[in-house]
Amino acid sequence: MTKTTFQGHLDDLRTIVEPALRSALSRADWPESLGLAVEYSLMAGGKRLRPVLVLLANEVCGGSAQAAIPAAVAIEMIHTYSLIHDDLPSMDDDDFRRGRPTSHKVFGEALAVLAGDCLLTSAFEVVASAPLPPGQIAELVRILALAAGGGGMVGGQVLDLEAERGSFLRAENSALLSEMTANTGCDLKKTTVAEQAVLPGATAKIRSPGSPNSDFVTIDSNRTAETRVVELTRIHKMKTGALIAGALELGAICASADSESRNQLRQYGHCIGLAFQIADDLLDVTGEQTKLGKKPGRDVDLGKLTFPGLLGIDESRKKAEHLIQEACRAVEVFGDRSRWLKDLARFIVERDH
Repeated sequence: MTKTTFQGHLDDLRTIVEPALRSALSRADWPESLGLAVEYSLMAGGKRLRPVLVLLANEVCGGSAQAAIPAAVAIEMIHTYSLIHDDLPSMDDDDFRRGRPTSHKVFGEALAVLAGDCLLTSAFEVVASAPLPPGQIAELVRILALAAGGGGMVGGQVLDLEAERGSFLRAENSALLSEMTANTGCDLKKTTVAEQAVLPGATAKIRSPGSPNSDFVTIDSNRTAETRVVELTRIHKMKTGALIAGALELGAICASADSESRNQLRQYGHCIGLAFQIADDLLDVTGEQTKLGKKPGRDVDLGKLTFPGLLGIDESRKKAEHLIQEACRAVEVFGDRSRWLKDLARFIVERDH
């Protein structure tokens, strides 16, 4: 299978996604400013990886593309909302995304937050409109919520920020929180909230209230490099991998796939999700701003845990390659129908943006 042929199929799927996104916006009855802010980010282009994965998984399971389009639109809405919020000053504080100023730079922080909120909630409205039986729609909603929520993308973002900055919870708030949770029957097992929030093997020291990022507990880490790799893998499995694996499972559900097919696609998704993040980490070190659409080196500036920072560039590339091989083995159960998924796995680690 040549790269050109694969790229052609990828482009064909994107031509399904783009008008579907535009159509979803055209049906919305929102204040003009909100509509403009949502459109600015949602229609800014990009790889459209997640909706493409929905359509590919649906295709490999023998489903109808028409039935999968709402799920594809919904997951791109959730991905876009996460990017808007990720770029905010309180998060990664990025000025550019996809070669353009970020949402909060154009519309202000308040409207950027609300545009993200709107995309998140609209995603569930869209997926609920899928031309499928009620039971399948309910399963789509469940998988989408699991992938995007506290056990998935949002939880991964929290862990990522805590790895960068330390715990969100200050010790001076522990007594109050303990009292409040005691009234609801929660058991903190005789440890303070701040102590529970600190990662295993780390020692918490409290910043003074007036210091930068004073909402966080700093971490003096004596963790080994191996432990940090395990922690980083968990972060990215949730932050990036959960939505990618969720996209594949959504496509399978739209095609009424059996549990084995869903499991194999989920495994494939977790592998390419982690490989995708390793590739992103590498591009942040080796990539060019004109191709990335944003300033490289931000991970280092923010003090983020990254695979190149822990393993080095060569070992990170080897890890990504191993994950791609594992992903391709996971979809061999589909025979020749898996060719596009295998090509996509290779594309993920060979891309330059």
